[in-house]
Amino acid sequence: MKKIVLATNNRNKAVEIKQLLEGWDIEVLTLQDYPGLEMPGEDRPDFAGNAAKKAEAVASYTGLPAMADDSGLEVDALGGRPGVRSARYAGENSSDRENNELLLKELAGLPPEKRGARFRCAVAMAVLGIETRVVEGSCPGRIAEKPDGEGGFGYDPVFIYEPEGITFARMSSEAKNRVSHRGKALQKARKLLKELL
Repeated sequence: MKKIVLATNNRNKAVEIKQLLEGWDIEVLTLQDYPGLEMPGEDRPDFAGNAAKKAEAVASYTGLPAMADDSGLEVDALGGRPGVRSARYAGENSSDRENNELLLKELAGLPPEKRGARFRCAVAMAVLGIETRVVEGSCPGRIAEKPDGEGGFGYDPVFIYEPEGITFARMSSEAKNRVSHRGKALQKARKLLKELL
């Protein structure tokens, strides 16, 4: 059985990615299997650069194929912020709740038509001796006026997926995976995996 290492400590991301690779003859490992591995900082200006940097670091350390994603939320009224700083928008080590509260505060008073946003995701595949490949996915929507729903993580409670008219946090994980930025990027990554493995 082939092995691949997911370059993430985020349990929610690992679960989503494992769900999308179900049915494949691949053993999926995570950073929890490599406690000595220190991940590089996310200092690139875009999601693709950060994803590639993480995947290459993990492939180099483990000698195994590695997959990394970097993703976040871009809000039109904020000039694309929080962008690559999505996970630490309210400060280093900020919680999802703190990030959502800051975002809603910044958009307070804006009408629905001015609350356009998109989730973006870049997935990088790094295999030693082969050029790192990156695929991307995005999902447009708008920001709600207050959190709604218990599911998902990150900005899911405030991100309205307009074709359904509900937040990601109110969608089942299966429904969300079909339309989300990460779901779209991982569908492309599945094709890449076939080529690379």
